[in-house]
Amino acid sequence: MTETASSIDATTLWQNRKCLIICCVVSMANLQYGFDLAAVGALQAMPGFLKVFGYSVRGSETGYAIDSTVQQLITSLLTLGSFVSSLVAGFFAAYLGRRQAIWLACIINAVACGIQIGAPSAGVLYVGRLLLGFANGFLVTFSNIYTAEASPAHMRGVMVALFAYWVNIGSIMGAVVDNKTKERMDHLSYQIPLACLYIVPTLLFVALFFVPESPRWLLHRGNTQAARKALEQLRGTSYATLRMSSAPDGATDDAVAPALLEVEWAEMVKGVEEEKRTEGSVAGLDMFRGVDLRRTILCYCMIGCQTASGVWFLIGYQTYFFTVSGLAKAFEFSIMTTCFGFLGVNVGLYAIKAWFGRRSILMIGAVACGLCQLGSAIAATVSSPTSLVTGKVLVALTALFKFFYNGCVGAASYPVATELVSSRLRAWTVGTATSLGYLLAWLVNFCTPYFINPEHLNWGARYGYIWAASNLACLVFFYFFIPEMKGRSLEELDEIFAARVPARKFAGYQCLIREAARMDAVNAEGLKSDWGK
Repeated sequence: MTETASSIDATTLWQNRKCLIICCVVSMANLQYGFDLAAVGALQAMPGFLKVFGYSVRGSETGYAIDSTVQQLITSLLTLGSFVSSLVAGFFAAYLGRRQAIWLACIINAVACGIQIGAPSAGVLYVGRLLLGFANGFLVTFSNIYTAEASPAHMRGVMVALFAYWVNIGSIMGAVVDNKTKERMDHLSYQIPLACLYIVPTLLFVALFFVPESPRWLLHRGNTQAARKALEQLRGTSYATLRMSSAPDGATDDAVAPALLEVEWAEMVKGVEEEKRTEGSVAGLDMFRGVDLRRTILCYCMIGCQTASGVWFLIGYQTYFFTVSGLAKAFEFSIMTTCFGFLGVNVGLYAIKAWFGRRSILMIGAVACGLCQLGSAIAATVSSPTSLVTGKVLVALTALFKFFYNGCVGAASYPVATELVSSRLRAWTVGTATSLGYLLAWLVNFCTPYFINPEHLNWGARYGYIWAASNLACLVFFYFFIPEMKGRSLEELDEIFAARVPARKFAGYQCLIREAARMDAVNAEGLKSDWGK
């Protein structure tokens, strides 16, 4: 019988606790991204911020206003910085490990925050936003690559999905901090939220001293001894004593049931050796050649589906719709919908591990998100977009949308995107895919005002019809093109893609590398035993 990764699902979260804690710490980098999204957007409504970066207006509620160009640049320069840093992540990965890249991002973040806090003019603020975007791009890209490479196959979905977990925590924290400082009339109204952007990188910078480098990256660099040590640190001593749950022909003795750690190590080594033998040196353009082209296209489409869900439309403009509908507590409702999203993440993490595969989760998310967008659009069509009834419907459907997006598409998208790509090209492919995600997010934020504003098309929430259609397209893509990869090691996925297996046949494909790795582990343990005698 050929052993597959799914046969070791008996190992629990407790047995993988050390790796889970390490991946949780590294994924904390994404909290920074969520905090900035929620906090900085609301700064533009704070009088203290507008005094410095806006202009005075008689008769306005705050006495100040801000130029639309300044608003666009504050948002777009962060996106531009994130786009550029994600795009060049593969180049930096050739020289820096995952830890070193995150360390560099933490340092750049500190400089960027200092510039923004002390900025006397909009021009200086732009420099800080661009640098912060560069740091965010590295934090998001390399933290997700690290968790994908460090986690065991059957826990990878949960550990990479921590991305969505931390982004939502950051969003809630950003909204709460802004709510506490929005009434201040001095510079501290915006400087306090900006200063909070120091917290995560500072904690992360210190914590990384206790985090091992990615063993797969070390193996690709030829540092076998350090890679083995890093894997042992990630798995812990209890994991190394666990044995494979079954063996060929029903045998159960230890000679044919090697420790899981030994099997995983042997499989990792064989995978890297096979890649070097068949592919040679790594170049960024390799992701557009041979079997890697298919993997790259799927990864890009997977990240694109995040935007196609319409999430950026709702994140950027939900408060606006709540306000024009006459809801008295639009800001508080926005916090509430974000909390629903956080609840969805927790349900999604459990569902990925215990209930569904990645593919099913994604399809459920596409259906639910599409229906929520369609419902919002219908509500704005049959009733006035500015009516209180429409506002209440939008609040309810936005809360449901965030629950299903974060619990399904948001939770599964990065695990799938990082699994789809070749191990040797992961930094290149995931980095450029993340850049594509930032570009699409910017495009949505740039184009949406032309659809919803009265002086242009004046669609309002009817813009949701477009996003309902795009969710339908995502559903078709998930059903026909996304393979089920739950329980597969990264090396097994390399073998399956190399064999050009159709997406619908992934689940039943029997990999040779797992059996070969098991035999290598048996031989290795036999040599240890003989040496002990």
